[in-house]
Amino acid sequence: MNRLEQGQMSRRERQIMDILYRLGKASAKEVLENLPDPPSYSAVRALMATLEGKGMVKHSKESRRYIYQPVVAETKARKSAISNLLSTFFEGKPEKLVAALLDSEDMKLEKEEVVRIREALGDDDQAER
Repeated sequence: MNRLEQGQMSRRERQIMDILYRLGKASAKEVLENLPDPPSYSAVRALMATLEGKGMVKHSKESRRYIYQPVVAETKARKSAISNLLSTFFEGKPEKLVAALLDSEDMKLEKEEVVRIREALGDDDQAER
């Protein structure tokens, strides 16, 4: 199991993986262009090589450029991250996570948002209310 699947990544690693998931594949230059507050080009190349060494991305060669893409499917990475979040902060209980998300005093959900959440949960009877 790699660090992505374990939910153990640095902020920059997560940013790079987000970019690769969004673009599908990218060169170090393309990643650099999409990073907020980007480091130097050589730092991005080093990060990409590090991610590859950790089994998180792989590369292919197109002309003189290395093109990187994620090794782990985004859905698997998402499930892994949520699982890690649940076990770390919510005793492995999804209901505690949902309660924490909906408990924020400043969170005001529109009626349509509540309907979409209920539909996503498969609660069609509640969605019609």
